[in-house]
Amino acid sequence: MAVVVMAGRLLLIRRTTPEGSLLWALPGGSVEAGETARQAAVREALEETGLSVEATADLGSRIHPDTGRRITYVACRAMAGAAYAASRREVAEVSWVPPTAISQYVPRGLFPPVQEYLDHAWTIGSEV
Repeated sequence: MAVVVMAGRLLLIRRTTPEGSLLWALPGGSVEAGETARQAAVREALEETGLSVEATADLGSRIHPDTGRRITYVACRAMAGAAYAASRREVAEVSWVPPTAISQYVPRGLFPPVQEYLDHAWTIGSEV
């Protein structure tokens, strides 16, 4: 999953088909054969949002409590483009979400290492 912060906001996508109770999520998908998690995050961000990003840090992985899938979180820096629902088959909408509104999009909260990364990025006022 690509964790993209720009201008103090987190990029989230609304999937066309919810996975269980998940409707809004970070851009991401499966790691393809021969691909690293970082490469997958960069590719998926572009495919789903049209945004070119650079992977900057691994934030951890877990078995997602809603989907049962192994998810790896990768901090990414926006490099070029403007986010939009680039894959209409998968993505209905994109949103740049301020820290105060994340709980409205992700009621269960974010994976703790992702939240820690965001707290740090927002505290220093830049995308790390």
